[in-house]
Amino acid sequence: MSRFKRAGKVDSQVGFRTEKTEATVPYGLLKAARKSGQLNLSGRGLTEVPQKVYRLNTDTPEEAQQNVSFGESDRWWEQTDLTKLLLSSNQLTQLSDDIRLLPGLTTLDLHDNQLTSLPSALGELQELQQLRLSHNQLRSLPVEVCTLKNLCSLTLQQNLLESLPEELGQLENLTELDLSNNHLNDLPSSLGCLICLQKLNLCNNKLSCLPDNVKLLDCSNNQLTDIPASLSEMLAMEQLYLRHNKLCLLPKLPAPVLKELYVGNNQIEQLEMEQLACLTAISLLELRDNKIKTLPEEITLLSTLTRLDLTNNDITTLPASLSLLPNLKVLLLEGNPLRGIRRDLLTVEEPDRVDEGPTAMTLPSQATVNVHNIKTLKLLVYSEKQALNIPDELFDAAADQPITTVNFSKNQLTTIPPRLLDFQSSVLDINLGFNKLTCCSPEICNLLQLKHIDLRNNQLSDLPPEMKSLNKLCSIILNYNRFKSFPEVLYQMVSLETVLLGNNQVGVVDPCHLMRLAHLSTLDLSNNDLMNIPPELGLCISLRCLSLEGNPFRTPRAAIVAKGTDAVLEYLRSRIPT
Repeated sequence: MSRFKRAGKVDSQVGFRTEKTEATVPYGLLKAARKSGQLNLSGRGLTEVPQKVYRLNTDTPEEAQQNVSFGESDRWWEQTDLTKLLLSSNQLTQLSDDIRLLPGLTTLDLHDNQLTSLPSALGELQELQQLRLSHNQLRSLPVEVCTLKNLCSLTLQQNLLESLPEELGQLENLTELDLSNNHLNDLPSSLGCLICLQKLNLCNNKLSCLPDNVKLLDCSNNQLTDIPASLSEMLAMEQLYLRHNKLCLLPKLPAPVLKELYVGNNQIEQLEMEQLACLTAISLLELRDNKIKTLPEEITLLSTLTRLDLTNNDITTLPASLSLLPNLKVLLLEGNPLRGIRRDLLTVEEPDRVDEGPTAMTLPSQATVNVHNIKTLKLLVYSEKQALNIPDELFDAAADQPITTVNFSKNQLTTIPPRLLDFQSSVLDINLGFNKLTCCSPEICNLLQLKHIDLRNNQLSDLPPEMKSLNKLCSIILNYNRFKSFPEVLYQMVSLETVLLGNNQVGVVDPCHLMRLAHLSTLDLSNNDLMNIPPELGLCISLRCLSLEGNPFRTPRAAIVAKGTDAVLEYLRSRIPT
């Protein structure tokens, strides 16, 4: 029995207040919607929503009023509440207050209609997660929409909005907000309260300023040839996505705390000192798929840079000064017509499956004790030696140095070297992949600055509970080990953004615990022993990349998995019992 039907007294006359002849909906569609909880009426030329749609949860089906017997598949009393209603690409000019009769809706798609206003009753759809209102003629947004606490995605592009309610900041779970192509002159100050917001599109408005407390702004996939002046006022911004635009120059941004700048897939041909000098805190700079021909010597201005992606450009030579960048750990150069790179400058490492990305290159050469590595790059390397232990002279040579990166991969280590604790106040990144580790020493939990750890291709089956003290850890790579379940301690590490557990024997994952990881964006569970995928996994809305292929589960089917993360999560959400 529907959990919404008995929630309150329903006016029996609601939905019958019009005498007009209304558009009809094929009965078979309504019958199917009662079973699936989904109704697609897109592109049917509707000028209004038929009353039978509003009353789908409350009316008794026609066949129940006739003296007929029911097959097992036709038990109308077991019907499902409507959770997904698609009404896009019609000619709707208004939506009735009767929409409140569908309180189980999680998705309401009204894009590409002729709506000029919205009913306040929308605020009663408290289960709503996606509200699509783009390509209408809306001039305002009812304040009641701001009470939808579960709303994750609100798309309002291509309307006539001139302002937004100050209460917008109450949408605490909102991850996507598209306000592009409106007539907005300003934004509510509460916009900065949207702490879960991952994608904010504001292009093509009349904004003279932007809120100064936005930390992440995504203006990807637009037609931007330059950045608006208002962007320079966003002094709190830490991440900026400008991928897939038409930028010819790196944006000039006085952004004192900008750590990550993504400008891949533009038309940038050269990097100029004026733009580089602004990036005083930059850690990650993505310049892939542009038309850059040379790197200027001024690249050394980026002293905080740890990752530089120059994949698929037109670079033929690299400046010698590149080796002077003190923190650079990853340099991606695949797809460039490089000539004459000295092998002693670049040592190539082929990651088995960190991501789908190109080859990672680590600077510079890997001698037994490389003083340049230790003193200039703060890098301690002893890799591909097939060694049973790490020689003390390596640690001695690095004594009193603030080592940030350790690479002991591709050896025969069976335990984590205890002298790693020599660098517990400075080390950020440890690679112990391709060894023979059978357990992870609790002492590793003293490395409180640690952000990344690579433990792939070992013999681990568990992680110590003490690891929860690593409250800065962003990524952990555990592919090709012997885990039979998702390591319990990881559920408690709320700073995690990337967890790679592919090619293990994981048979169970707890989505309720996983939801605690509010920053988790990449989760690789491919090639494990998952017999079923819990639908609640779809509620992990922070996920941008979820890999499930190569498991023995039957649903979701391979065709859905092949469509990618968004399709899988949407499918899983649709399977959550109501």
